[in-house]
This record gives sequence, C-alpha cells and structure tokens, in this order.
Amino acid sequence: MRLRLFTAALAGAALVSQLAGVASAQSAASAERLEAAPKAIGWAECGTTYKGECATIKVPLDYAKPGGPTIDLAIGRLKALDPAKRQGVLFVHPGGPGGSGLNSYIMGRGIPDDSPLRQYFDIVSVDPRGVGSSTPILCGEDVVNETPPTYPANEAEYQNWLAFNAKLSKDCRERTGPLFDHVDTTSVARDVDSIRAALGERQISFFAISYGTQVGQQYAELFPKNLRAMAIDSNMDHSITSAYQYMKTATDDLEGSFLAFAKWCGETAACALHGQDVPALLDDLLAKARAGTLKDPETGDVLSDEAVRIEVFEPMYKPSAGFFPLAERLKALAAGQVAKKAADQPTTSPSASASAESKTTARAAAAAASASAAEGVNYAYPAIWCSDWKWNVRSFAELDAYKRRLKAVAPHTELSPFWSDVLTCLNWQGKTSNPQHRLKISGTPPTLVIKAKDDVATPAAWNYAAARQIPRSVVLEYDGVGHGQFRNSTCARDYIEKYLINRTMPAAGTHCPTQFPTEPPATTLSTQDSPLSITGRPVH
Repeated sequence: MRLRLFTAALAGAALVSQLAGVASAQSAASAERLEAAPKAIGWAECGTTYKGECATIKVPLDYAKPGGPTIDLAIGRLKALDPAKRQGVLFVHPGGPGGSGLNSYIMGRGIPDDSPLRQYFDIVSVDPRGVGSSTPILCGEDVVNETPPTYPANEAEYQNWLAFNAKLSKDCRERTGPLFDHVDTTSVARDVDSIRAALGERQISFFAISYGTQVGQQYAELFPKNLRAMAIDSNMDHSITSAYQYMKTATDDLEGSFLAFAKWCGETAACALHGQDVPALLDDLLAKARAGTLKDPETGDVLSDEAVRIEVFEPMYKPSAGFFPLAERLKALAAGQVAKKAADQPTTSPSASASAESKTTARAAAAAASASAAEGVNYAYPAIWCSDWKWNVRSFAELDAYKRRLKAVAPHTELSPFWSDVLTCLNWQGKTSNPQHRLKISGTPPTLVIKAKDDVATPAAWNYAAARQIPRSVVLEYDGVGHGQFRNSTCARDYIEKYLINRTMPAAGTHCPTQFPTEPPATTLSTQDSPLSITGRPVH
C-alpha cells in the first residue's frame, strides 16, 4: 500500500529545553508520588500560524526502574489568557494512539481561542512517548507499506496477516530499541503525572477525546487525588476482551451512523442523493466492488468493498464537514462520473484545520519524527495498541465467522474498518503489558463522560461501559452522529466548558439535540481531518 505521508506542522518548533533530571520518582506498584522540587522548564516559542511554548523533559523509560534510562517527552503550553482568572492547568491528551498534542492543541487550536477554557487555564499537552517530537517509535517505511489492506478472505490471507504482524513488530523493535516495550497506556498515564510534577502543580484538570480518554481513565486509577476535574469525550472501553464484541459494537455504530446519514439526506433538499434510496445505493456499490466491477471515475482504479466502506466511514467523524461531500461522492460512484475535484471544493481554513482533534496527526508525526528513510517512519499506533490489547482469536475460521455474523447485524455497512484493531495484534511480537481490565477507580472528583448516539470510532456501548466503571460519573448524551462532541455539538461544548471551569455537572439524563448540516459547508474534510493512519487504517 502506498504510504500517505504529509509534511508536518512542526516546522519551526523550538523544542530546545531539557530538564536536568527526572522531576519525580515513581515505582510501578505505587499510586502516589514522592516528588522532588520541580526543576525549571526552559520554555521556548514554537509554532508558525499559531504559536505556543514548547520544551522537552526527561522521564523514566521504565517506571519500575525510576533511576534507570530516560526518554524525551515533548510538551507544550498555552498560558491562560486572563491570569486573574487562572485555575491551573488543563491537560489535554491527544487521540490516536499516535496523535500529536503539540500539533493539535499548542501549535494548533484544538481548543479555540474563543473558548472560555483559554481564559481560565494554561492549556498543556504532549507528544506522547513514541510519538512525534518525543522519543519516537520507528519502523521501516518499506515494511509499513506492506500492510495488508483488507480483511482476510481465506486462510492464505489470514496467514499473510500473521506473518506481516511478526515482521513489522520485529522491524519496529530493532529500529526503536527498548522504548518499543514501554509505550503502553499505563506508562503514558504516568508520563502525565510526571508532567504535572514538573509543572509544580498539585492537581490538574484533564480533558481528552477518543484514545486520550483511556489515558484519562488509567490516570484516574493511578492518581485519583491529583485530579481537580475530568471530562472525557468519546470514550474507549478497555474492558472488552471479546474480539467479536469489539468488532460488533464498532459495526453497530457504523450502521447507525450511515442510516442517520441516509435519513438526513432524505430530509435535506440540498443533499446530492435527496429522494433516492441511499441504503440500496450503497448495497449496490458494495456488490459491484466485491465483483471487481466498481471503478473510481476519477482515477479508473478498481475499488474494493473495503475502500468504499472507508469512504463511508470517514465523514462520520465530523458530519458538518463530511455529509455533503459523501453524498456527492456516492452519487458520482453510482453514476460512474467524476465528482468535483478536490481543488474545486472549498478548502479548510487554517483556523478550522487547526481546531480539528488530533486523531489524524499520526501522519504528521510520522513525517516529522523521521530524520531519514534509513531510520524509519514514526508509526506508533500498533506498538501502543498491541501493548494494551490482546485478542484470543485462534483461526481464520473464527474470523470468517465474525464477518458473516456482522453482515446480519449491519446489512448495509457490513463491517467496521476497525476490524484492523483486532487483526493488527494477532501474532504481534511485543509485550501486552497493559492488557484489558475493568477500571478500579476511587477517590476521584465527579467525571463528565460525553458520548454520541452513534460514533464510529468509540461506540455508544463503550461509553456506557466506561461510565459504569467510573464512580460519580455523569453521561452527557449527544443525540446525533460524530466523534468528539466538543467539536460536533455546541450544546456539548458548552456543558464541557462549564464543568471544567466551575465543576458544574449537567443533570443525569441530559441530552444535547442533533446538530446536522443544512447546507454545504464552507470547509470540507482536509487531509489532516481524515481519521486514517499512514497505512490507510483508521485510528481513534
């Protein structure tokens, strides 16, 4: 598969300062820190379109050996715009895994300057261990390019997946060194507390979307007393142990999202497919793709059913930007005609692009972290993911049965592209050092859990399950489709901001109304908005 790298927005970032030593020591078994006085952090200006402060600190490679080798963490800060109102640090963790917090929240504006959060908090984020300007996970570009593109259709393709996973994991370990075995989310959560200690803060407020919610959940397990407030939006559920259940819940919400899109199209005169049977149209496109007769009218390339499914999947993250272009694209595919070319579409403005959540910055980090092709590309997703997830899949027959069962569950979309989260870890030659488990949390402040009715990346079922494991949590329901309700719902954003600032929690059972587009957007999904990794597989 062709590697899809783009130039990162990290150019000009001045990540020049290092702490002289580790700000705190933490044994692996202890949930409390014995902290030394924080050492001064040498902040330096970073960013081009948007500027912040960046620095580099040292943290233990292995928290079980706090006096052992260290790695670099690239951190960033935007100071509170109104120092008189400052309520401390709001730590914002990027998604992915593999997203760059510096790109999204410091040199970008994932939290816009017009948000009241900017008045009350220093916004702090990080390129997590293994990612971007922190000590990176490196993998050979030629090996990454061999990533199989589709769900295995037979025993030979299944064995090819197993062989590829072993090859990739061995290559990444050889290029990366010891860090390869220490990028699990428990270590990432401990990094967050190292940053808190380095900043000299007694407590932090925490906000995250997508994979960052798992970091927040595990931070709450380890350091409950160090949290002032926590709002986690579009949640992972790290307690799922069944590969089929994982794939089913993701497929459920893909089907629900697509049906919501079809309903929206029927109610929206400006939709290119208004008045058509949209589910039947997709059924026909997928059937042609499986038969090898569907061609991309722009390129002439034959499209697989997986490629069509990905095209349906991507816009569901951000319907305001994605629904109208999706309708145009499906209409063009059905007619065999070229739709508007990308150059004819409205382009994403710098501010809109900068405010996109960090789930796509794996590609930016990949380009930035690789000094040369000989060193490799920064492809952290599988190393992090497979440190956290282990699946008991025993054979191709078992996987094939999953796919057949899911076709009955989701007759139109058939299979979530997040099947790759299961396939990627089969025969992975790395430690699953942070396997799935139910959260054990006590002593935390009330936690706000935000979810959508249908979310292709973190399904509704995951959010409900996570909330049940977090004491004193309240679920805020967005009745629409999307991933990251802070950006999809003005109502949800308002509740999140009020909670983080005043710790005012919405009443249990609060719902935010659906907020779908009524006219074509001024901006469309850009490359940076796309929820795909450098291999074309989705990330959270």
